[in-house]
Amino acid sequence: MVDPVVIEHLAEALCGVSAVLFTFIATFSRSEKAELVVQNIIFTTLILAAVVMWWLYLSEGTLWGSNYLPLPLSVVCIVLAISARMNIKGENVSFGANPHSIRRREEE
Repeated sequence: MVDPVVIEHLAEALCGVSAVLFTFIATFSRSEKAELVVQNIIFTTLILAAVVMWWLYLSEGTLWGSNYLPLPLSVVCIVLAISARMNIKGENVSFGANPHSIRRREEE
């Protein structure tokens, strides 16, 4: 049987890798191929993190001292994994006011 502390560290590492890659996705989006590869890596690591958190829960381990956190955080990982696969290519999905376009309209 695997020690729950090892499972906890594995979950933290997978989430950490995903967070770092998610932070730098704009840098990778300069190349369509690199962006697609990074999106797939983020998706995979987040799904693996969700599975590992369920494993941690079933092995009666704790995440940051709480035995309640693994299950809700695994759902968050799945939602983030789905959002990582979305490729909006700079489309305005919020339809909110863009400060740059407001400034241009004022100058005209």
